[in-house]
Amino acid sequence: MSMTDTKALSQKGRRTTDGCRVLVRKPSCCVWEGRLSEEVVSSRRVFDGTVVSLRVDRVRLSGGRVTDREIVEHAGAVGVVALDDGGHVLLVKQFRSSLGRMLLEIPAGTLGEGEDPRVCAFRELREETGYSAEEMEELYAFYSSPGFSNERIWLYLATALNAGPQMPEGDEIIEVVKVLLERALEMVATGEICDGKSILGLLAAQAKMCIS
Repeated sequence: MSMTDTKALSQKGRRTTDGCRVLVRKPSCCVWEGRLSEEVVSSRRVFDGTVVSLRVDRVRLSGGRVTDREIVEHAGAVGVVALDDGGHVLLVKQFRSSLGRMLLEIPAGTLGEGEDPRVCAFRELREETGYSAEEMEELYAFYSSPGFSNERIWLYLATALNAGPQMPEGDEIIEVVKVLLERALEMVATGEICDGKSILGLLAAQAKMCIS
């Protein structure tokens, strides 16, 4: 390709297989993003809590309309699928006040300020279950509710487990439940496990084990 062609391509962009014109200078950015983006006109804080904070952003849409976005800020969290040598996963049963019911979940917790997610995963597994892990492999990270929150959750697969005493925080009442991974997946299918991060983590762990 000549220098002239290269310059023209940079100016005009190129077509991808799905018909989206991609800017060569920023390959991950499509021109339609400009039509969908929002300009923050003003922002005000409504609440600052221990776990979450709330702010309201006034934004201007590309068409000129102004509207408000309520944003729940969260430090981020981790979820751990802890798998022992016998194919069992460690789940925790606890009461969730937001729902008024007990839930069965994978061990999880909120990141401390500036804390590395992997370090947090080791810590939360030990605190909630008493188990430590020699291996902690990241499965993937996702945004839990991007429609109103910036919370990001990192999921990990913990293996080579060693039992120890539980060290829950003062406001945590947790019962550890050990089930076969296959049984946990059945519980996802029947709705017995209905927590989002736990469903994603268990399915990701299953996929990882099948690939391995």
